[in-house]
Amino acid sequence: MDFKDMTFQLAHGCDRGLCARACGRQDRQLNTYDWLADVPGNADTTDLVEVQFKNTRKGYYHNVNNLDLKKGDIVAVEANPGHDIGVVTLTGRLVKLQLKKVNIKSPDDIRRVYRIARPVDMEKYEEAKAREHATMIESRQIAKGLGLQMKIGDVEYQGDGNKAIFYYIADERVDFRQLIKDLAAAFHVRIEMKQIGARQEAGRIGGTGPCGRELCCATWMKNFVSVSTNAARFQDISLNPQKLAGMCAKLKCCLNYEVDGYIEASRSLPGKDIVLQTQDGDFYFFKADILAGQVTYSTDKNIAANLETISARRAREIVEMNRKGEKPITLSDETKAKEQQGPVDLLAGADISRFDKSKHRKGRSGRQGNKENRHRNGGRRKEDGQKKRDA
Repeated sequence: MDFKDMTFQLAHGCDRGLCARACGRQDRQLNTYDWLADVPGNADTTDLVEVQFKNTRKGYYHNVNNLDLKKGDIVAVEANPGHDIGVVTLTGRLVKLQLKKVNIKSPDDIRRVYRIARPVDMEKYEEAKAREHATMIESRQIAKGLGLQMKIGDVEYQGDGNKAIFYYIADERVDFRQLIKDLAAAFHVRIEMKQIGARQEAGRIGGTGPCGRELCCATWMKNFVSVSTNAARFQDISLNPQKLAGMCAKLKCCLNYEVDGYIEASRSLPGKDIVLQTQDGDFYFFKADILAGQVTYSTDKNIAANLETISARRAREIVEMNRKGEKPITLSDETKAKEQQGPVDLLAGADISRFDKSKHRKGRSGRQGNKENRHRNGGRRKEDGQKKRDA
């Protein structure tokens, strides 16, 4: 396989490499839309470039050799030790903003871009990547033999094959000093251990959520925010752990997507502890449709009795009247109800099957009449035949 075939295989049909045109799930995963790409001189504002590696790993490097780098180019970058192979995902001014986002302050954390990857670099890269799955299986057996309470979820080899990163999950602190020695002796590479959470593991494995779409953590979401059950309470979602948990067994990240809108809409609703007093009696809060601005009240505090739904505006009006010592006649707005009253259905209580019955009777009488006519006609034919024979 030559260099062009390797590039095509990595690119999955794209022009310039792994991330061009954001093709493939793992490529969209860390893709950043460069809205300054068409601005003249954008690439000349800084020599910093963003480089993507396997799955969720990114790095930022100085283009010290002034290479003509574009999004999707496969490059060899400085690593410790040796070099690594990655794909350019961003150039220009937006790279500086990404540095602030990931909070990189020390200049020592920014290394150099060596060159655009050569065929020899790609061959080493392919050899290293081919060993990852077997290495992961064997490393799990080694960890199990040492009795460590941890799970090795993924292995990533460096582009030159001199270093391997082992991603693991553990609920408690793990002493893996002996594990590192055994792994180094088994694979003859430099070992680096990185702990990840359940959400990061779900993003690496991927899958389909209950909404029918691919997991957010496997496509575009990389900055995980803590999710609490308060987000479900604000949206009046049933606190069922099986429905609130995602593929990672943690609370779904999408619970935070609309919670701000629900909080803003709930401000127009009266409090749940407020009792509405009318001349018909007292009404207690039962449930609310937050987005529709509708509140349902019950005449009983504990059970659903004589439920009546009114708008949030009407509820606030009654609350204001109760503060002044006034009580409306009914909970609903009678004048508005009369205005919104629809047309009366005159056939609401009528039996429309009466037409079928009359038709059925008519059919019976018609059949009886036909029988009598046939009988009369038959008798006349017999009389006419007898007269002809007598003549």
